[in-house]
Amino acid sequence: MLYIIRHGKTDWNLKHKLQGRTDIPLNDEGRAMALEAGERYKDVHFDVCYCSPLIRARETAELLLKGRDVPIYTDERLVEMCFGEYEGVENSFSMPDCPINTLFYHPEEYTEAVGGGETLDELYARTGNFLDEVALPLVNEGKDVLIVGHGAMNSSIVSRMRGMERKDFWSAGIENCKLMQLP
Repeated sequence: MLYIIRHGKTDWNLKHKLQGRTDIPLNDEGRAMALEAGERYKDVHFDVCYCSPLIRARETAELLLKGRDVPIYTDERLVEMCFGEYEGVENSFSMPDCPINTLFYHPEEYTEAVGGGETLDELYARTGNFLDEVALPLVNEGKDVLIVGHGAMNSSIVSRMRGMERKDFWSAGIENCKLMQLP
């Protein structure tokens, strides 16, 4: 079985700042969320965990799996989507002409990266590569695999596993520390 979860909250989440690949740690609320998720999902079996190398995902994985004998591996292909020069921008949604908002409001129209960021095609390619080379072969062997990641990165995996159209990229609603079983 394949499972996916998003990291706990950070100070940038609270300020509605685009994090992307900026390596922001969990805040106290995020740590508490990860520990609480560990308790909530203690009866869900995981053979292995793969997570983003960013600290907010690594720390979430460690807290979530605390006291369990589940190996945790980081993989660069699970890093959050790069938002380029828009990383750190606060409340981009309140800026009507902000180019990165196309990604959030009309992902099907986000065909070219803006501000040195990453395209959806690039995101889909690297997460798809991870699924094909690592996660799905393990699932096909009968292993229970947990992926700990981020909003956009997780959405790309959910979209692929559920065969969703690009316009529905955000429809899964990737909440902090909420476990999803895929497909």
